[in-house]
Amino acid sequence: MTETLFGGPTLPPAYPERAAWGTAPKLRAWQQEALDLYLRNSPRDFLAVATPGAGKTTFALRIASTLIDSGAVNRVTIVAPTDHLKRQWADAAARVGIAIDPNFKNSDGQHGRGFIGVAVTYAQVASKPLLHRAKTEAARTLVILDEIHHGGEALSWGDGLREAFDPAVRRLSLTGTPFRSDTSPIPFVEYAEDRDGIRRSKADYTYGYGNALRDHVVRPVIFMAYSGQMRWRTSAGEEMAASLGEAAVTKDITSQAWRTALNPAGEWIPAVLAGADKRLTEVRRTVPDAGGLVIATDHEDARAYAGQLKRITGESPTVILSDDAKASSKIEEFSAGETRWMVAVRMVSEGVDVPRLSVGVYATSTSTPLFFAQAVGRFVRARKRGETASVFLPSVPQLMALANSMEAERDHALDRPEKEDGDGLFNPEDSLMAEANREDKASDSLTKGKFEALDSQASFDRVLFDGGEFGTGGEVGSDDELDFLGIPGLLDAEQVGTLLRQRQHEQLNRKNRKAPAAEAAAPAVPDHRMLMDLRNELAKNVAAWSARTGTPHGVIHTKLRTVCGGPAVAQANEEQLQARLRKLQDWFIGRK
Repeated sequence: MTETLFGGPTLPPAYPERAAWGTAPKLRAWQQEALDLYLRNSPRDFLAVATPGAGKTTFALRIASTLIDSGAVNRVTIVAPTDHLKRQWADAAARVGIAIDPNFKNSDGQHGRGFIGVAVTYAQVASKPLLHRAKTEAARTLVILDEIHHGGEALSWGDGLREAFDPAVRRLSLTGTPFRSDTSPIPFVEYAEDRDGIRRSKADYTYGYGNALRDHVVRPVIFMAYSGQMRWRTSAGEEMAASLGEAAVTKDITSQAWRTALNPAGEWIPAVLAGADKRLTEVRRTVPDAGGLVIATDHEDARAYAGQLKRITGESPTVILSDDAKASSKIEEFSAGETRWMVAVRMVSEGVDVPRLSVGVYATSTSTPLFFAQAVGRFVRARKRGETASVFLPSVPQLMALANSMEAERDHALDRPEKEDGDGLFNPEDSLMAEANREDKASDSLTKGKFEALDSQASFDRVLFDGGEFGTGGEVGSDDELDFLGIPGLLDAEQVGTLLRQRQHEQLNRKNRKAPAAEAAAPAVPDHRMLMDLRNELAKNVAAWSARTGTPHGVIHTKLRTVCGGPAVAQANEEQLQARLRKLQDWFIGRK
């Protein structure tokens, strides 16, 4: 090893093939800062929390190279969630001269000649912990635990990791999402008790999405939300209808409307796929190899979505199924190519690196914060300054809340009551990531048997960005939708916010101009439709600000009345409502 490995152009900034913007030939600022902290303290255990796409792999390999060069370690074991990620780590390590064997099997006993270590999965370690303990004890071993939150997925996994790697001289734990849906302790992670008596994970270094966005390390994410009318038949034979994302309905109705929307036989999915493809076309004007990913719930839906995309684009998308032995090679081929779309059954999640993905369609009913964060993380890796990411999703409360809290940094909390679910982080009924990443045919068939989707209609609802909400809704194919689908593909975060506010202002003006001539001739008569639109828009933005700040809706409305003047919302006129909307937008961009 020599310093030129990381000081010259041979260093891959994150993973091989495509270099992320701003990383070569030196480390990013956060990577250097975290490395300096690590070398200063020389800890046995170190937990680095960095948002997906920030470059955790580069940081870890720099530490590995430094420890190997100094003689502190002479073996490296990398533990990853999937076989695909094992190969990805081995490829990245090879680019900096570290030979890692990703094909090692427990039955082999020893890794191949010429390798300094192995890449294994968490399941592989859990099945033979004593074998991996013997390998760890036989050399001065650095263990890199990629996406360490998986270590708490099962008691046997946690126990296996502790048994296997307790003798390691160094352990480096990495994660992009330091929270789980359960309260199982994660091995080698330190927990500290807070003032409420709850033990929370304590990271040695944290680099969140908000900081990465300000540093232009990741792309800004624009969420395109679609609503629409859904109709289905229950198991009792009763026909039901609801608007997708309607606030005044039960969770069961929301769930069934959501599944109706995702049904390939309806009109909602084709309309959203067509909108996403229009967005991809716009992005490809400035990013010619930009690609899109549809995340489906099961194999049947994935194939159907692929057929619809072929009809829309004239090009067959790449389909990634969880039982396909060629899945990894297909992902790699898509990553290196320039085709438009890939459809996957929930498996293209954490760590899988396809930097050219710019547009996503969240076409699954999985709604855990962990899965959502990892899914969105597939689109945020920046290759050059100004690239944006666009994610299309159903307009349902669970997803809207997650999209509005993209910048929230969370720690893994233990000791929570079993029935706690108010913050959306702890839901014992929800699948863990490992379950969400494989098709559970039995459970899916039971769920689908509870109702029959009859028909679905899509409508453009709104755009979510940086905690704010934009747009006044509109029909699919309308100018109101096209205003946002046509946003340029190269914009930084500030430019995105400015353009979204401009487009919203233009839409409101357009609605005003379309008022009937008779009403325009009698301005003394209020336009009740426009007032309702403004009230709805204000309610959306108040909800977004509440999600961002934790302030109750009523308190926000009271403050807006104090600052802007005027009566309660129900009695406010157009000018007063517009003033409150402008004030909220000021708050979102930090202007008080």
